[in-house]
Amino acid sequence: MNVRRAKTRAGVGLLAAALAGAASIAGVSAQSPAAPSGDPIVVGSSLSQTGAFAATAGLHQIAGEMFVERLNANGGLLGRPVEWRILDDASDQAQVAGLYEQLISEGVDLLMGPYATPLILSAMPVAERNGYVLPQHTSVLAPAMTYPCQFPAWSIGPTPNEFVPNQLFDAVATLPDPPASVAFVTNQSGSTDFISHGQPDVEDPSAVSIAQERGLEVVADIPYPPGTTEWGSIAQQLRAAEPDLIVSNGLGVETLGLLQAMEQLGYQPPLVFSLFPAPGPLLGAGALADGVLSVSMFEPNAPILESMGADVQGIVDEFSSRAAAAQLPYTTFETQATASWTAWEILKAGVEAAGSLDQQAICDALHASGADTTFNGHLTFDPAANNYWPTTQGIKQIQDGDWVMVWPEERAAAPIQGPAS
Repeated sequence: MNVRRAKTRAGVGLLAAALAGAASIAGVSAQSPAAPSGDPIVVGSSLSQTGAFAATAGLHQIAGEMFVERLNANGGLLGRPVEWRILDDASDQAQVAGLYEQLISEGVDLLMGPYATPLILSAMPVAERNGYVLPQHTSVLAPAMTYPCQFPAWSIGPTPNEFVPNQLFDAVATLPDPPASVAFVTNQSGSTDFISHGQPDVEDPSAVSIAQERGLEVVADIPYPPGTTEWGSIAQQLRAAEPDLIVSNGLGVETLGLLQAMEQLGYQPPLVFSLFPAPGPLLGAGALADGVLSVSMFEPNAPILESMGADVQGIVDEFSSRAAAAQLPYTTFETQATASWTAWEILKAGVEAAGSLDQQAICDALHASGADTTFNGHLTFDPAANNYWPTTQGIKQIQDGDWVMVWPEERAAAPIQGPAS
């Protein structure tokens, strides 16, 4: 083992030991105290069981179902069993507000946010108007999440438009031949465009401006509308620009479609970063996607799992079995499942600290005491930062047919790799 890998494993061990301690505090083990009794505590949410987001939302549903089962096996909440009521939002933002109004009118005790930033933004005003706490898995558009009682389970910090590009550029700067030029390809939806360009009409830092400040030549900045499926024109522009690094700030399978279009032109870029991809399709693309970089909170790489203990290994294994049985296209417990698990831990921590189902008491308890979580350690929530906690996000890369955490070094399971040639 080389020295760098040995140091990396040591760093992973130190971090994972701390997180494993949080896991025992958070109560994810399968040991069974007294069975819960009485009327169930009902948690209501919408989830994209059909439509464009269904494959990814399916990961959230399996993680949530596992958590609720383990919670009930460990005494439930306040000694009562927990029931999760899900309504299908069909991946349609326009349906979300009405579904959350329906859940509240039906008398649910607690809320859990939906999947995907646009849908969360539709659920949040309903929760605020009715005074409900809203844990949410995946909205990274921190400046827009102004409701003091929404609690994020995936944090890229309060200024993701600065954090994401700086983390990426720090990572690739360590390569023996770091990129000198970069091209941006951006879905014009809220969160992805915010990372690339910041807020409209505000001169705040963003990926494009930070690249320029760091001396990278921006050779292309190509926007595209949500729903784009034809990538030939963009691929031609990228081939003409010949960047050392393509930053694909998109969603789902969009980066894969772009890679396939470039392949049809006989062009393979040296290095590609994909902001919010569907991890399974990229992994299934084989050599075409080898070396692609993306963001991650957690990857079940062997050095990490070895240090985090049997409880985490059990979560990962059970999740993979359930996802395979559900015939999901990607069965690995990674960022999406981690975000869901963390959101449920936040909800559990708030109720237990409040000692009741009073919504304001739960919100106040989370602000006062935070939450202990399995995969992100102890979280604190500052309303001045819209409750976005110091990020634990890293960079992962496809290496030898698997997603591997590669940055920062203290959390990496392997070093970052540059282009093969």
